[in-house]
Amino acid sequence: TLPLRTPAFRRLLAVYLVNGVASAVPATLVLFFIRDRLQAQAFEPLFLASYFAAGALSMPLWVRAVARFGLAPAWLAGMGLAVASFAWAALLGAGDVVAYTAVCVASGVALGADLALPGALLAGVIQRAGHGQQLEGAYFGWWNFATKLNLALAAGIALPMLAAWGYAPGGRDEAALQALTLAYCLLPCVLKCAAAALLWTLWIQPKAPT
Repeated sequence: TLPLRTPAFRRLLAVYLVNGVASAVPATLVLFFIRDRLQAQAFEPLFLASYFAAGALSMPLWVRAVARFGLAPAWLAGMGLAVASFAWAALLGAGDVVAYTAVCVASGVALGADLALPGALLAGVIQRAGHGQQLEGAYFGWWNFATKLNLALAAGIALPMLAAWGYAPGGRDEAALQALTLAYCLLPCVLKCAAAALLWTLWIQPKAPT
């Protein structure tokens, strides 16, 4: 429990949890959105490949952003890009393949920030706490637990919400599809904004070292 007694780790973990749920919700619902809202099941490989390729290829861009702006501000920019991407996706409908491919690329670039930057912030927390080469396993144990919790929370929030709003996979009722859009696009935006607010108030504004 020593990591949880480290204030900087608790602050970072709070941001990581909220941001992680925001990212896991669309990951849980993406195939429903592609098949029912976009009616573009044949393009699933294109969408997924665009997303993951953009995430991988964006890593050098985020490294440059960190060198110029710092870790936490760069992560904040990644959250902003994710919000913009999913807000755009909320406007799409059946057949919008090209536009959704662009959404996948943009959100994939935002994914690159989530993959590269929180772990670097964690490494800094461990070193500044004087726990380097001593308690890394405990810190990363809590970190990995949070990662798994994100996925469970996302499914636990999004799927019951969709059921309550009347959506079922394969449904084409307009009200149900609107519910799917709200859950896939707007819920992640709200959660990302909450994570960004936490990052700003708990980490950047107090000028925590990055």
